[in-house]
Amino acid sequence: MKPLKTTGMIVVVQGTSLLKIIGGFLLFLLLIFSISGVLTSLKPEYRISSSSVNSAANNITGEMLYHFLGWENHHFMQGLSEQNSSLPLTSMIFKLSTNVNLDDPRSLLGRELPLFSLYDSKILVAGEGTDYTNMPVESAPPLEVLRAEQEATLQNTEDLDIAGEKKPSGAPSNTTGDRNVVYVYFTHNRESYLPYLKGVTNPNLAYHSQINVMKIGDKLKEELESKGIGTEVDKTDIQGNLNKKGWLYPKSYLESREVVQAAAANDRNLTYFIDIHRDAGRKEKTTKEINGKPYAKLAFVIGADNPNYEKNLRFANELHKKLETKYKGLSRGIIQSKGAGTNGKFNQDLSDNAILIEFGGVDNTFEELNRSAEALADVFSEYYWQAEEVNQSVKEPVEKK
Repeated sequence: MKPLKTTGMIVVVQGTSLLKIIGGFLLFLLLIFSISGVLTSLKPEYRISSSSVNSAANNITGEMLYHFLGWENHHFMQGLSEQNSSLPLTSMIFKLSTNVNLDDPRSLLGRELPLFSLYDSKILVAGEGTDYTNMPVESAPPLEVLRAEQEATLQNTEDLDIAGEKKPSGAPSNTTGDRNVVYVYFTHNRESYLPYLKGVTNPNLAYHSQINVMKIGDKLKEELESKGIGTEVDKTDIQGNLNKKGWLYPKSYLESREVVQAAAANDRNLTYFIDIHRDAGRKEKTTKEINGKPYAKLAFVIGADNPNYEKNLRFANELHKKLETKYKGLSRGIIQSKGAGTNGKFNQDLSDNAILIEFGGVDNTFEELNRSAEALADVFSEYYWQAEEVNQSVKEPVEKK
């Protein structure tokens, strides 16, 4: 009779374990539905808007569910390999319940400051000194400034046309001939620099219709063409067009998109598209001394909400690596931007070779900016001619066949 009793006990124990498993699973589902109900019932202004929750939810896997159930029944833990037995559940649950990412201090303020979702960017490649406390930031200009109703008086403009070092150069060894292959444009074309705006100290007011980021395009074109790379600089007044249409600042990329599309349709030789901006950061974050001379630091921004994301990232990463080799510390790295509160595309879905570059910050001078334009042209030309050499070597065997 002993075996029968033992068998009966085993059945009872197994039945109890099964009930615990089912009960634990139902409790887990109830908890999830309860949290979801609370979140969706909140007023829009109090709802979690940061992408950190979406990111955490997207990372929930079957292994994690096993861990949840394992708290009720340890037999589930045995189904996991030792190497995966310690998953960051605590961090994930903390992120889900509080919207705070322990690896990103910005998220501590994510629900306290309005529009803080604008800072939901990710560092893909960190340059020297780059972290989540000093990432590139777009300032929020007042409407009257954008409409040029209260433009500052200009100052320190005497040497703007000769800023930067002019270097003697002979004819380039390679050339694109009469073809323009690089297209430079400016979505936020009136972003300016405080040293040239008399009486202005507020970064949010560093805008001007005459002296602005578009001057960087002139130097970049000069340097690229000295290296044989045909370049077109488009100085369309995007902000002026917005004003005429009665559009607000967030529609800047929609307006510049039309300009880029028209240029690409008119000239099929255009292959590389560079959107130049200015960061709102201050000088200590946006300036680097190299060989005793100050440069305006560069930051690459890639929109992840577009099908060309991987290719554009690869392009930006090649330029970053070359800058690190030849101009150590000049690049602030590569920042990914996507999701609610940002454009997420930056027109980069229009080309495999499209990037956005932040040139310096509000305190930089054109002497510093022009040095950085020279450095960018230097590494870009190296990248371009290497790529052309590879393309040519691929074409030759095909042509012989």
